[in-house]
Amino acid sequence: MTQPTGFGDMLLGLSHLIQRRHVQICAEHDLTPAQSQLLCTIKDEPRRMVDLAAQLGMAKPALSQLIDRIESRGLVRRTTDGQDRRVVMIHATPEGQKIGRALYEDVDARLPDVLAALSSADQERFAQLVAAIPHVHCPRV
Repeated sequence: MTQPTGFGDMLLGLSHLIQRRHVQICAEHDLTPAQSQLLCTIKDEPRRMVDLAAQLGMAKPALSQLIDRIESRGLVRRTTDGQDRRVVMIHATPEGQKIGRALYEDVDARLPDVLAALSSADQERFAQLVAAIPHVHCPRV
């Protein structure tokens, strides 16, 4: 399949537009994009730290630092598995769940604004095309 000239550059531009909008929405919730992705991932159920690292594409030391920062804000807590103390579980606190859910809803409602120049039919078609791309879904964000 032949792509139009500059298609990769257009995709990169779209990616930057989406990222800038996401950063803005996260900042309104006093979170970084990495913090928001973590909170949205665990807002409904705890995750094992090793699984989070893989899901978020982060090294365990980097994830640990990220968790340290939002744990100090009271948004997450760590526990150990009762059967294997080496397994660390990350839970959203009630406040973390509240913020995670609000952020998730805000992103879901406002991020599509980047497509405002498209007709509603084109927006629907765009959503269908994006949904057809394997691995495009962020973890619960």
